[in-house]
Amino acid sequence: MKTVYVLNGPNLNALGKREPGIYGGMTLSAIEDDCRKAGDELGLAIEFRQSNHEGDLVDWIQEAGDKAAGIVINAGAYTHTSIAIHDAIRAVSPLPVVEVHLSNIHAREQFRHVSMIAPVAVGMICGFGPLGYTLALKALADRL
Repeated sequence: MKTVYVLNGPNLNALGKREPGIYGGMTLSAIEDDCRKAGDELGLAIEFRQSNHEGDLVDWIQEAGDKAAGIVINAGAYTHTSIAIHDAIRAVSPLPVVEVHLSNIHAREQFRHVSMIAPVAVGMICGFGPLGYTLALKALADRL
């Protein structure tokens, strides 16, 4: 069974209570459950993690380069600022990475329109709420 790392960045641990008008009412734990269910259906083992610390995400991307078949990442606000995450993803290429966002980052503040991850990802899914994670896993499974 192929392993996919599902990595989550800052403030995603507060889902369910943080700005539900933007991010919805589902908790990260419930999203993890959905990812594990989708993984079972797709024949993928899911390694699901969250950190508010950029270095943890970089470490996990590097780890995935040795242990995983692909990565789904919602880097939160680091999407728009982290050259370190961009470089880590680039370093594990050709490992496929799918970028996910709960909200449509292109319909929000201007500073959210630029993704440092998009240039090194195989694709981006945004604006579909928690369903985006399942869509990303399906897209990644198809690519694998």
